[in-house]
Amino acid sequence: MGQPASANGGAAAEAILLVGGQGSRMRPLTVNIPKPMLPCAGVPLLTHQLLRLRDAGVRHVVLATSYRPEVFTDHFGDGSGLGLRLDYMTETEPLGTGGGIRNAAALLEPDPDAPVLIFNGDVMSGHDLTAQLAVHAAARAEVTLHLVRVSDPRAFGCVPTAADGRVAAFLEKSPEPVSDQINAGCYIFRRGTIDKIPAGRVVSVERDTFPGLLAAGAVVVGHVDCAYWLDLGTPAAYVQGSADLVRGVLASAAVADPGPALLAPDSAVAADAVVDAGSAVGPGATIGAGAQVSGSVLLDGARIGAGAVVRDSVVGVGARIGERTRLTGAVVGDHACVGADNELIAGARVWPDVVIADHAIRFSAGA
Repeated sequence: MGQPASANGGAAAEAILLVGGQGSRMRPLTVNIPKPMLPCAGVPLLTHQLLRLRDAGVRHVVLATSYRPEVFTDHFGDGSGLGLRLDYMTETEPLGTGGGIRNAAALLEPDPDAPVLIFNGDVMSGHDLTAQLAVHAAARAEVTLHLVRVSDPRAFGCVPTAADGRVAAFLEKSPEPVSDQINAGCYIFRRGTIDKIPAGRVVSVERDTFPGLLAAGAVVVGHVDCAYWLDLGTPAAYVQGSADLVRGVLASAAVADPGPALLAPDSAVAADAVVDAGSAVGPGATIGAGAQVSGSVLLDGARIGAGAVVRDSVVGVGARIGERTRLTGAVVGDHACVGADNELIAGARVWPDVVIADHAIRFSAGA
């Protein structure tokens, strides 16, 4: 992607990534790590987003952190390893999306007309950032939102737009939505517009800032782009997102060779084991004889016993899955142990360090 033009004629060189949430819907995966730092196709989810911003011409990114901020700084440092300059702004008390943006903006350059890209830290998207920036510049907008169309918008608030792309309203969830367009969580703000958000208090851009701009007659534009988009709000979505990156369904500069599986160099997979459907196997993980791992994420040091079957699941750091045990759509937390001949399905979640005995749980008659 080429260097994007900004509304004031320069490069869109700055961005804010909102990464402060606790990821409560993802527990137990987020007990020890913030959601944006969960390994996704071999690297933290946030790495894919940062590389995407870099490739769109961004050079300075502020991470708006809150939960476990040290995990971000310890991993990324000053950002030079990714060809970026990273700064960190940590909220001591949650400020909402708008408050978080306003808080982080203190570390941006002061040019009031410069465009600032805003990403939610738990969204994977393949939409064209350069095109969104061009729309923002042409409209001289205060804010330009990335919108996607969904087949069933009843589960979302919708964002109808006029023929010229200007946003007409921000509507709450409804059993009869007037539009299939929803907010996809990537915004371009005029820098001066961010400065108008009240500082030091909880503000929601969705409920406060955007409707307030419309009421004031400001130019707020929707850019509809229905490329790949996924909200990683649940373990099932996280597993899907990682598998899509591994297989190349969504391209990422962090995945050099997409394929059926991604195996860390020091993982150990038995010769007759099957690993496929976009599975990602972390460093030090082992997969025993005759085991099957399909569409799953095995984190560092996970151990899969002989004859086990792991489908669409996450096995945490150092966790152990016993021989012949079957996981389908399950999450096993860090250092947990699920003994032999168990069966966990349909969203089952095992918390870190829990031990489940052999032959303890089944959802079918089994053997």
